[in-house]
Amino acid sequence: MNDEILINVTPQETRVAVMQQGVAQELHVERSASRGIVGNIYVGEVSRVLPGMQSAFIQIGLDRAAFLHVADIWFHRHNHEDPKPIERILHDGQRLLVQVIKDPIGTKGARLSTQISIAGRLLVYLPQESHIGVSQRIEDENERALLREKLQHLIPPDETGGYIVRTMAETASEKELGADIGYLRKLWSDIQDKSRAIAAPALLYQDLSLALRVLRDFVNDESGRMMVDSRETYLRMQAFANEYTLSFVDRIHHYTGDRPLFDLYGVEEEIERALARRVPLKSGGYLIIDQTEALTTIDVNTGGFVGGRNFDDTIFKTNLEAAQVIARQLRLRNLGGIIIIDFIDMDNEVHRNAVITEFKKALLPDRTRMTVNGFTHLGLVEMTRKRTRESLAHILCEPCPTCQARGEVKTAQTICYEILRELVRESRQFDAREFRILASQKVIDIFLDEESQSLAMLEEFIAKPISLQVETIYTQEQYDIVLM
Repeated sequence: MNDEILINVTPQETRVAVMQQGVAQELHVERSASRGIVGNIYVGEVSRVLPGMQSAFIQIGLDRAAFLHVADIWFHRHNHEDPKPIERILHDGQRLLVQVIKDPIGTKGARLSTQISIAGRLLVYLPQESHIGVSQRIEDENERALLREKLQHLIPPDETGGYIVRTMAETASEKELGADIGYLRKLWSDIQDKSRAIAAPALLYQDLSLALRVLRDFVNDESGRMMVDSRETYLRMQAFANEYTLSFVDRIHHYTGDRPLFDLYGVEEEIERALARRVPLKSGGYLIIDQTEALTTIDVNTGGFVGGRNFDDTIFKTNLEAAQVIARQLRLRNLGGIIIIDFIDMDNEVHRNAVITEFKKALLPDRTRMTVNGFTHLGLVEMTRKRTRESLAHILCEPCPTCQARGEVKTAQTICYEILRELVRESRQFDAREFRILASQKVIDIFLDEESQSLAMLEEFIAKPISLQVETIYTQEQYDIVLM
């Protein structure tokens, strides 16, 4: 069944859901206040060169300085002479034309490159290059050679710059390719003119909005209809499609129903499930997904599933189902970086190979570059998935202020003991008439019940009265000791 693409637009954010067989497979969120900057081109200023790390910090007008490694400097990579150290290429205060290749993630600033690439509908223009490349997704060698030859005929011999032929150009006509070349060269000329006339740091070019990027990057001849619930966005998409994706114009529909679009297709529930740590499997098993700064771990458990002829069969069926669900969750949550998967241990080598084969097959629709290794000697599957933007959880959530992102809180009894120790310290430092404990209801209840004797003994030890007061707005770990 063809993909359906749903676009929900509000003034604050745009959300896109890619559906297959009525189930969300991908979710993309772009907020007006924090729009992604991958692909943006800036004229920047070198603020600090770090010879020891062979890198530099570049001011491009954001809150945090961006990061440029020597390997991402175009001159360094393409000069046939011996590579120069970064301190001989850059200096503090130098103006530099740069492009963002990775959004700021966590505490890290944006990653930059000095090699510029501008994406069109069918082609990617590389103004500093001279070769013609073809997308790796076009596997037929004859087709690749034909596309190169077709493009070479369309590029005037006196013009510079290289191109990468995108997958969507596989069936494009020469007229469509020529129009894309003209558009990209005009865009690059405008960027150059603007860079010469503006002071650094400054934004020169911003990539298309999420709704228009969907038209440019996601759709193909096999794509189904696209539903958008904003008339203004619908008209912009129609105008873009008329110019660049004419064959898709009739498949863009303006949704005007009374029921919210994402509610109608069950996407809101899918978003809630994609933020949960536990993912249930239809068989009764479940996944536990933990996302950390360094990596993501996925643990597979049988749960209540006891089907199958024997225990090995139960484990095998649970792992097969988990392989499909994990592949979908990676796309849905946009999990990236290092990913460790702990399938349930299987002694049968045939079963292990079948699970890996099923997992790789389930990953095929994913457009993100990945590497998947087989089972290690510890029985884990290691993989990487390229991370170019924040995960869904990092966009929609923030660290818990109660547990300080630990994922757990101290018990009420632990807090009681902390308070008792603090009272001893306070009594030695200050000569108060009375000490009053302000804490949550659960902590006060323990002081009144199982720890009442401890409190009485301390009151006798410090020879000062101790009173209790419930603060309903306090979390379990919050407390104060007031000197009366």
